[in-house]
Amino acid sequence: MRVFKTIAEIFAPTPITRRRWAQFRANKRGYWSLWIFLVLFILTLSANFIANNKPLLVMHNHQLYTPFLKSYPETAFGGEFETEADYRDPFVRDLINKNGWMIWPPVHYSFDTINYDLPTPAPSAPTRDNWLGTDDQGRDVFARVVYGLRISILFGLALAIFSSVIGVFVGAIQGFYGGKIDLIGQRLIEIWSSLPSLYILIIFSAMFVPGFWTLLLILLLFSWTHLVDVVRAEFLRARSLDYVRAARALGVGNMTLMWRHILPNAVVATLTMMPFILTGSITALTSLDFLGLGLPPGSPSLGELLFQGKNNIQAPWLGATAFFSLAMMLTLLTFIGEAVRDAFDPRKTKL
Repeated sequence: MRVFKTIAEIFAPTPITRRRWAQFRANKRGYWSLWIFLVLFILTLSANFIANNKPLLVMHNHQLYTPFLKSYPETAFGGEFETEADYRDPFVRDLINKNGWMIWPPVHYSFDTINYDLPTPAPSAPTRDNWLGTDDQGRDVFARVVYGLRISILFGLALAIFSSVIGVFVGAIQGFYGGKIDLIGQRLIEIWSSLPSLYILIIFSAMFVPGFWTLLLILLLFSWTHLVDVVRAEFLRARSLDYVRAARALGVGNMTLMWRHILPNAVVATLTMMPFILTGSITALTSLDFLGLGLPPGSPSLGELLFQGKNNIQAPWLGATAFFSLAMMLTLLTFIGEAVRDAFDPRKTKL
């Protein structure tokens, strides 16, 4: 809780915060990248309202239904089967439209919906029905990109947050106490960092059942070390400052010194690296998915789309879509990271 309180204090409307925000806005590339990223993130969070194989609302016999939230049998609309209604079936559509109406999302496909009415064998080129074409299984590429970006961003944010918490904690302990704790900790981190992380990740991914939280835990084993050196250096520098020594002389305990007096400076250094950690997290997930060791088969994934593009050179829309989606997302995050780094740079003069 102290970390979140410290972050709130950093972004409080103080003169320093206003100066940092002014410096951030002065970097037009990073400022507009932030807005574009936020818009894309909100759109991907609303993926179920953008691409879905079920209507958002159905009015039938003066009764309102929400198929994208709840399953309804075909008999609810006058059909013959007790199984869930297939709203893309012309027979079901006619039943509903005869005594009501339907409101569909812009794209009538979910990430796992197979289009059986393709004009050409899958993978099919872009059409009015499939805006970015289909993959080699007949699934809509646009829907898979929207859902895939949502998973990638949420995965990257979760990994960046957990990595930051662990990295800040370890770096704070090493930097504040120093001595043997710092020496032993640094040697252990150097040994751990020198391990071939990619090969170990591949081995772990092959040993365990792939899943969102499994991959998060595996990648967390190596990602937390990136922040240790930054936080450790900040604590080593701050523990000898006058205000810390004065607080110690007044009898303030070590934990209070660490989390109330020194941590805010370390959190500033951490925030400047968060966009870059997020970029690395998305790249790592994409790499594992490309190798077939990431998310479970059938999950929407940019890495899996890249793999399909490699195997289907005759369908350039697959590789191009995955490449431009990933490149755009990573470029935006890099620009944001550069702007945040400049905003928190104490050497910058007041604008």
